[in-house]
Amino acid sequence: MREHHHHNICIKDALTRAEQVCAKKTLRLTPTRRKILELIWQSHKPIKAYDLLAKLSTGNHIENPPTVYRALDFLLENHLIHKIESSNAFIGCEVDHNKLDSKFFICDECDEVKEMHEPKLDKTLLETSKKQGFIPNQTSIEIHGTCTSCTK
Repeated sequence: MREHHHHNICIKDALTRAEQVCAKKTLRLTPTRRKILELIWQSHKPIKAYDLLAKLSTGNHIENPPTVYRALDFLLENHLIHKIESSNAFIGCEVDHNKLDSKFFICDECDEVKEMHEPKLDKTLLETSKKQGFIPNQTSIEIHGTCTSCTK
């Protein structure tokens, strides 16, 4: 999905955004939270919690699963990452938005994920929910298929 893409720029931007969010909300971006966010942004492919755990653990230090899950919860709550439900994995959040706005194109060939923003779709979903007397508190749409790069 991404040709000639430099993840270092994404990582830098994600960390800057996380620092701004934490400063605004008077929260701490601990070293563990920061490292997990960096690991998530190393590619645009979803990463599972236990893969993060393995990357955080070194030969003489094994990180505890609760530490990773607490950091993931923090990053999710502050809209710095998303959970891809179909693969039970995590991906970086590209922009500020409310939690109702989670829509993804997921390439089944290369596993890359592209976050989609479509205000018309958001409006339609909210209007449809309202007509049904339903109040959504979270919306996650995952569209699986094949990206342009993998189609070639």
